[in-house]
Amino acid sequence: MNVQEQIKKYITSQPEPKRSDMQELHRITLQVLPECKLWFLDGKNSENKTISNPNIGYGFHTIKYADGKTREFYQIGLSSNKTGISVYILGVKDKTYLAQTYGKKLGKASVSGYCIKFKTLKDINIDILEAAIRYGFENK
Repeated sequence: MNVQEQIKKYITSQPEPKRSDMQELHRITLQVLPECKLWFLDGKNSENKTISNPNIGYGFHTIKYADGKTREFYQIGLSSNKTGISVYILGVKDKTYLAQTYGKKLGKASVSGYCIKFKTLKDINIDILEAAIRYGFENK
């Protein structure tokens, strides 16, 4: 199964209204950066143990660790969680930027240094979320 098939299966496995919200977020993210690399992480480690929620990833950046080692990873992530949806915007150097810039304008969402969580798309301003996603792609 290729990445696009894994993503489709993951999104369609979600209950409504989360399924429609995730499909819309997938469409919006691909609209922002249509030629981006797609990722799918099933949330399992090398021993097939579940260690996180599955994630859809978009884009590409390199994480550099203190020991000098690097790892390839996505820039923007999308994941379903027990209470709603998480959008991850990775590689932002200033960990207060997302909350300060987008937090108050987003609506009913919690914003950390790299994660925007909300229950449903109708609770947030989609244009502001799209601006945050665009920022994540442009400022890696």
